[in-house]
Amino acid sequence: MEYKTDLDKLRHSCSHVMAQAVQELWPETKVTIGPAIDNGFYYDFDKPEPFSDQDLRKIEKRMKHIIQRKPEFRQTFMKKEAAADFFRGKGESYKVELIENLPDDEVSIFHTGDEWLDLCKGPHIENAGTIKAFKLLSVAGAYWRGDETKPQLQRIYGTAFFSQEELEEYLKMLEEAAKRDHRKLGPQLDLYNIYQESAGAGLIFYPPAGATLRNIIETYVREENIKRGYDLVMTPHLLRGKLWDQSGHSGHYRENMYYLDIDNEEYAVKPMNCPGHNLLYNSKRRSYRELPIRFFELGTVYRQEKAGVLHGLLRVRGFTQDDAHIYCREQQLKDEIKSVIDFVYSISHDFGFKDIEVELSTQPDKFIGEQKNWDHATETLKQSLVEKEIAFKINEGDGAFYGPKIDFKLRDALNREWQCATIQCDFSLPERFDLTYTNEDGELVRPIMIHRAILGSVERFMGTLIEHYAGAFPMWLAPVQLQIIPIKDDHVPFASQLKKDLKDQGFRVQVDQRNESLNKRIREGTVKKIPYLLIVGDKEVSEKKVALRKYGEGDIGAMSQDQLLERFLQEVKDKR
Repeated sequence: MEYKTDLDKLRHSCSHVMAQAVQELWPETKVTIGPAIDNGFYYDFDKPEPFSDQDLRKIEKRMKHIIQRKPEFRQTFMKKEAAADFFRGKGESYKVELIENLPDDEVSIFHTGDEWLDLCKGPHIENAGTIKAFKLLSVAGAYWRGDETKPQLQRIYGTAFFSQEELEEYLKMLEEAAKRDHRKLGPQLDLYNIYQESAGAGLIFYPPAGATLRNIIETYVREENIKRGYDLVMTPHLLRGKLWDQSGHSGHYRENMYYLDIDNEEYAVKPMNCPGHNLLYNSKRRSYRELPIRFFELGTVYRQEKAGVLHGLLRVRGFTQDDAHIYCREQQLKDEIKSVIDFVYSISHDFGFKDIEVELSTQPDKFIGEQKNWDHATETLKQSLVEKEIAFKINEGDGAFYGPKIDFKLRDALNREWQCATIQCDFSLPERFDLTYTNEDGELVRPIMIHRAILGSVERFMGTLIEHYAGAFPMWLAPVQLQIIPIKDDHVPFASQLKKDLKDQGFRVQVDQRNESLNKRIREGTVKKIPYLLIVGDKEVSEKKVALRKYGEGDIGAMSQDQLLERFLQEVKDKR
């Protein structure tokens, strides 16, 4: 792994200090790998007994003692066979396996002073005394090399910074992130549930509030696509295996697909929507006059994710993409890409994301298609971003197997990045599916195909929204926008009529007339993060007004029904 920043080096060095501390405290423990990662580092250990929270504190204490000695990090080299014998003698079987799979005849070893060493290419900081601020955060399970058939290890996560102030700021962010965790807020707000009965807890159940939120998102996205000239399509979930051979998915993606036998023929549950859209394109002859053709589908796909990586709404085995495929001519390609870029920014802003990071991912090692087309597709994506004056990073080798792509990462309220929208430029699938159109001269020509999603996965986007807003959605997104609370039974008729009037205006509104105290009903409505509570008592009924409370602000005061409507309609329109 290549570490490009000083902070990466610091964190990688801190992981070595942690591993040394663990082996000093529990000498029988075997070490595996310990890289720096985004926002921290980890190390995987083979230790019979589980690490406890108290053990983490012990490890931190021992790390401080090591750091106080300021041991230098220095690099030496060993012949591969000698290194394997050395680590075999230490009982480090995982290191031996790593060494045996290395291509070079010589391996790199990094020493922490004269006290400890590990198989490592580095780089590292000069000495451990530079580590001023660190924290061990958690313990998780991890299979050796990510393979469920191999031993399960214990992974200790930690982080490190150059100053205590930076560390404390990060820990505060983690504390806030824990409060916003969609896995906690989702069930609490009745937005979704996960059961073991659903593909090993890999599929999502939506109770009424969650189904409402999802429907709001999908309806909005569907209408926005129609406005921009996309045609709605629907394709089956189950397609013949030969189709996935033709698309290249069975050769490049088979391990992530679900296959089954029907009438002695192999079928696959679709992991992507593009082959189905290609069949629709090929359902009749196409003319240049029709292009660009834009097919849009809220298509549910299924991917065989390992149990260990499933994560609430963010990583599931079945999810719905706001998927579109654009078939266009060479001279239309750049304009179509730029149009999608505009679409991404418009939708993201409406959902409350103003800060967007952009990456251009280039050709991976494993790909299909001709090199000249890859080069042309990559350059067109790059020029589209340049002409839109959008700053971007190059992500070498991370393109899809059929084409390069632009990825858009949204920054949320805690400045965390979320991968959502993507634009992929593809010359290969039109060739594989023999897609053509007739040009002005009557010749058959291949279209270029753009794969495009704005939200990405609806499930993942819902999880992102929950954490971004901490479950307190803006009014246009809230499953329940208004809750009317009549103080006494005498006030229920007024509340019921108000509910009807508001529903007739399109608002999602309910009446809480339970036989509970007013304070309890207000408190529970606040816990549910309903944008507005409308309190109705004697005074309100006589004056035909309501006492208004806004989530996060408290009492706003009494308002007439006309004033309420004006306020609510404007807030929904503005998507505040």
